[in-house]
Formats: sequence, C-alpha cells, structure tokens
Amino acid sequence: MEPLITLVGVTLVLGVCGALGVRRLRPWPVALRGGLAAMFALTGTVHFVGMREELVAMVPPALPAPGLLVTVTGVLELVGAAALLWTRTAPWSAAGLTVLLLAMFPANVHLALSGADLAAHQELVPRTALQAVFLAATVTVAATHLHRARRPSPDTDGSGVGGEGVRPVQ
Repeated sequence: MEPLITLVGVTLVLGVCGALGVRRLRPWPVALRGGLAAMFALTGTVHFVGMREELVAMVPPALPAPGLLVTVTGVLELVGAAALLWTRTAPWSAAGLTVLLLAMFPANVHLALSGADLAAHQELVPRTALQAVFLAATVTVAATHLHRARRPSPDTDGSGVGGEGVRPVQ
C-alpha cells in the first residue's frame, strides 16, 4: 500500500504546486512523473533495505538466482525513477518501467498462490489492482510524451524551423 500512497501523495503535492504557480509543475503529466519517480525510488530501495528477503522469497522457483533478480530489478527501478525526472528520458523510462512491471507480475501471482498465510493486501486481486494502477500511470506518461513528440510545437509550421519556417523564393 505504501507505493500507492507515495504515487498518489507526491503526484497531488506536485499538482497543487503547479496549480499555485510553479511553472515547471503546471502540466499534470509532470506531476505524475514525479509521483512515479518517488514510488519507484521507494520500491527500488526496498529491494536492498527492509524487505529484501521477502522479495527474494516472492521470486517463482522456476526462475534462477532469485537474489540476483531482486538486485537487478531494484537497480532498474532506481534508474527508471531517476530517468523519469528528465524530460528527454521520461518516455523511455516509463516504457521500460511498464515492461518491468509486467515482467515482475508473476512474482505477485506466485506469492498469492503459494499458500502462504497472507494479509488481505497481499492477495492476488488487490495486488493485481495495484499493478493495474501503476501500469496505467507508466503507460500514461509514455503515451503523453509520444503524443507531444508527434505534435508540431506552436513555434513551428511543421518545417522543423522555429518561427515562420522557410519561405519559398518569389
């Protein structure tokens, strides 16, 4: 539940700051990127501190080297969190984190179906719902940037040159 609280809380705080006049935070996708960055910084950190053993135990037995997989996914989450903060790398980071969330989903299924005595928030349906929220956020960031990249900026006429562009010789 902490990742969801982090995502929503940081996104809301940044969105309010944007509404109050912080120019760089005014577009809502920027606030969402900040929320995702905070969330992935949190989840990436727990791959090394606090919940490492629980995460290693979540890795399905069919996969080799669970400790290494937890380390690699933790590093990828931390790198992805940092890359979300830079506009040029944000769409690539969001796309990569989307793939990472999908790749790690079998660990959630394994945990829910392993027969362990789980708290309610660790059951499959709530975990799947959380994953869907996280996926929606990463896909939204990637899609927003893709949409903006395809749209000509207001200071161009589509020619790739600022202002009025290149005029034909008369």
